Amino acid sequence: MRHQEGSLDFHGSRLREATVKMAHLYRRIFRLDVRWSVLLQKVSVFREIIRLIWDRFLACSMGKPVRYRRLSQGSSSPAEELESGFDLENPTTTCNGYQEDSDLVTLKISLLGDCQIGKTSFMIKYVGDEQENGRLEMAGLNLMDKTLSFGGARIAFSIWDVGGDKRSNDQVPLACKDSVAILFMFDLTSRCTLHNVLGWYMQARKWNQTAIPILIGTKFDDFVMLPPDLQWTIVNQARAYAKVMKATLFFSSARHNINVNKIFKYIMARLFNLPWSLQPNLNQGEPIIDLY
Repeated sequence: MRHQEGSLDFHGSRLREATVKMAHLYRRIFRLDVRWSVLLQKVSVFREIIRLIWDRFLACSMGKPVRYRRLSQGSSSPAEELESGFDLENPTTTCNGYQEDSDLVTLKISLLGDCQIGKTSFMIKYVGDEQENGRLEMAGLNLMDKTLSFGGARIAFSIWDVGGDKRSNDQVPLACKDSVAILFMFDLTSRCTLHNVLGWYMQARKWNQTAIPILIGTKFDDFVMLPPDLQWTIVNQARAYAKVMKATLFFSSARHNINVNKIFKYIMARLFNLPWSLQPNLNQGEPIIDLY
């Protein structure tokens, strides 16, 4: 009997020791969890501070908005050259930067929108199909240049096409900085790409609040094949979005070169205060131009 009681006391003592050890272990694990949680919070706060400092640095580095002089009068007026499609007797297109000329005016244009909506096709159509192989491709960016003779000066367009995937979001600040115009593009046959335009607009405005906003619906040639009631719905939605963005709305087609050149003429007229009148077009079944 005494042997059994001694055995029970021994096992009870071992059990209490094990319980105490487990309690100490749990307390240590708990302390480690608390410390790890505090460390993660500190790291998160530190990362947020770094992000805010970087955002502030980028915002401060934007500088003042660029102001452009009125172009000098040549043999023909700038307005006449706009109507005739610029002076294209000896146009030059480069993809490796611009020459340092006193008569050179450099204009940076940014293209934003979702993937597969025709941004790159739009850019290539304006610059020229023969220059497609000469474009500069970076991570999330396509860059092409085009230099034109106009109004007694040379205009160098630097066009930045931002890829529409999530990995390209980091390129938005770089693409938007110093841009004179930002083209927000969507696919006329895909309403979700129109809905996403406001997100692109808010991102861009964080880095550039002075660029001319233009809303562009692409693939007009496919759009006209949609049922008329659906076309009307998309037209009304696009016009509402353009009003919110304070942007002029264009429907375009790179395949048939609809309104592609006209968009860049509009940018020129706005930047240099040229007396070139762009007529609105709100007729259903025709490429919309809704002026802001």
